Amino acid sequence: MHNQAINAAALIAAYNMLPHPEGGFYKETYRSFETVDKAALPARFKGDRSFSTAIYFLLQQENFSAFHRIQSDECWHFYAGDCLLIHVIDVNGQLTTTRLGCSVLNGELFQFVVPAGCWFASEPAAESSFCFVGCTVSPGFDFEDFELAGRNKLVTQYPQHAAIINRLTRV
Repeated sequence: MHNQAINAAALIAAYNMLPHPEGGFYKETYRSFETVDKAALPARFKGDRSFSTAIYFLLQQENFSAFHRIQSDECWHFYAGDCLLIHVIDVNGQLTTTRLGCSVLNGELFQFVVPAGCWFASEPAAESSFCFVGCTVSPGFDFEDFELAGRNKLVTQYPQHAAIINRLTRV
């Protein structure tokens, strides 16, 4: 068996990954051909949605995924690289940080679900060079459901988390 070291540039090229508006790189790998009619979805959805979608997502040390939220649950899966920190501000204003990775003894998880409507951001842990993960969304992801956080708005809403919000927002 041939074993090569995986690096971020090789993954970006191999999967034709594109820059993501929240930061990092992504490639959509799955979008269900079947859809859920808007009438069958909660009112927060503005139209029909695919049953499910999936992407590859890659962050390098010098980058981060800025605080944003979507209207569906998002299941994150660890694939390769180093530990990814996922910061979530829940609907009650509670901030939690989850370590996604393969070091179970260091409290890292292989999967983690961000609940619909929560603000969240992610970044490679300090010791990480890159993180290669997947995100599965159901009902399927649509950019119409994507909201990138404005720094001032989020700090006003959650002043107790100003330091991390200022660090992980772009606007």
